Amino acid sequence: MWPFATLAEAQAWQRDYRSGGHQPWHLDPERTALSFTQGYLGFESIDRITARTVNSSQARIGVAPRGSEGGTAAIIHLVRYGTGPDAPWEVVGTDDTTFTLAMPGYGSLVRSPMQTGGRITGVDESIRVQVRQPSSPKPLGTSCCTSAGGNGQPWKRSVSFSGARDRVLTVVASTGGHVAEVERFAVTAVRTG
Repeated sequence: MWPFATLAEAQAWQRDYRSGGHQPWHLDPERTALSFTQGYLGFESIDRITARTVNSSQARIGVAPRGSEGGTAAIIHLVRYGTGPDAPWEVVGTDDTTFTLAMPGYGSLVRSPMQTGGRITGVDESIRVQVRQPSSPKPLGTSCCTSAGGNGQPWKRSVSFSGARDRVLTVVASTGGHVAEVERFAVTAVRTG
């Protein structure tokens, strides 16, 4: 999903790193998770690590908004992309619990408009959905806002998007507004063809 669109890109980074130490943050799952959240998703207020589980091939990194009131916004799931001890970390999704993004399914072939949905536990939630691609700084589409709440209640939202050039897109659903603009989010990867 991010930051490398292909294995060839990850291998090119490995060669650059080996020859000159280029962008060492790709070897740190925490820095990669925060770069994904702040840089790619644009959730700048999410700047804390709340949990860390790392082994040789996978990592799960909890991220949260600044301040002491916000709980974990998401658990970012990363895997090593490629081979060798300097294989970079790649974000592949989120581990969702009280806020899920189940539709469209991971790896689904999609077109615009796209139906999204999942389940949410919370009070007075407002869900925003965006479609992003790594090659663009701005969302390809945004749909806001779906009111939701309760205990494990379903939510649905249609989102239109245009300008997709990358084969893999990121769908991100977020909610917030109580103590931070983004308090929880979930992501999935989809294909354009």
